[in-house]
Amino acid sequence: MASLRKNRTLYIDEEAVSALALLKAGLLYPVTKLMNESQMKEVSQSKLVDGISFPFPFIFAPGGSVNEKILTSAQHGEYIDLICENRKVGEICVETIFKIDLKKRLLNMYGTVNTQHPGVINTYQRLGNYAICGEFDIDTDILKNQQKQIEDAKKAVNSKKTTAIMMALNPLHRAHERLIRQTLEETDLLIIFLLKPYNNADLSYELREEVLSYFIENFLPKNRVLIIPLDNSYIFGGYNEIILDAIVAKNYGCDVLKIGHNHAGANIYYNRNLDDTLIEQMQGIDIAIDMTSQYVYCNECTTLVSTQTCPHGTHHHTSYASESILQLLKLGIIPPAVLMRKELSSIVLSKMFPDRFKNIEKIYNDLIPHTGLLESHNERDLYIELIKLHQTTSLT
Repeated sequence: MASLRKNRTLYIDEEAVSALALLKAGLLYPVTKLMNESQMKEVSQSKLVDGISFPFPFIFAPGGSVNEKILTSAQHGEYIDLICENRKVGEICVETIFKIDLKKRLLNMYGTVNTQHPGVINTYQRLGNYAICGEFDIDTDILKNQQKQIEDAKKAVNSKKTTAIMMALNPLHRAHERLIRQTLEETDLLIIFLLKPYNNADLSYELREEVLSYFIENFLPKNRVLIIPLDNSYIFGGYNEIILDAIVAKNYGCDVLKIGHNHAGANIYYNRNLDDTLIEQMQGIDIAIDMTSQYVYCNECTTLVSTQTCPHGTHHHTSYASESILQLLKLGIIPPAVLMRKELSSIVLSKMFPDRFKNIEKIYNDLIPHTGLLESHNERDLYIELIKLHQTTSLT
């Protein structure tokens, strides 16, 4: 796209950049372009694009008074630069501009317009009154590299069956481990799409990736597991998330989407009936969806079990609730190893509380059995050894 004069600009955020890049890279097929007004109305009613399920119209409606002024004065065929954080990230050629119904848009995405819903209020604040459609350019190099990574990994293990799991891992606990291991028993290659949120996540993406990488490197057949970052933008925030996850996983080359009892990114307790209904309504998305039961620790079985196979009541069960485990970590408390592997909790705590101990070597030598040789220790070593002491049972 070449402009004969200096382009005017639309200011967009990283979430919009991410969504546009997914579209441009073909990862939202059957949607292949920004929708115009008539397409928006049609998809809003049918939830279909060319006979294939898509949960809501894919439109581009950047918010803000400056953007609205540009959109309401834009001319057909005009090129407009797309600016994110003071950097040009792409450009769009105006085909049409049209007004949208904000409440209908929110209802399509979230099933509600209640501003108490975090997704609704976030989208409402960033959504404009006017949408623009037309051909656009935007950088998709990262996504293309990810697609190549997956293809290379499939070839390396001659994968006949590739499975995707979308996970937040905030933090990675024992139930996540069980889900990952169970999935590996049923597939040749596992792609873990690790979610990158745009809000202030309790654990940073970099820390969650480090923990997951350590787990894969040390406790799994690492050639059969691949981590792919997935921007958890607003388009994944609604009750139709499973449909979007299935579409993205399929377009990345996966054959199966594995869903845990607390599906990543939903931030609500897993509703099996709702998910069954959504899956039954899907049309034309050629990917299998496999849902697992809830895992708990049963103090009668004395192990991690599925609620579908454990005969004991819920009063015997310890739930693997990520939010509660995270609260322990935020308070600097080491979660019991039955909830979270000590090697992983030690990584998290050492990053959350750097330089926490004034004299780590003295504490280590006073409390931890050692060989007597002069050794150097760090905070991760201390956390791991403390967990071992917590597991001592002769005095408890």
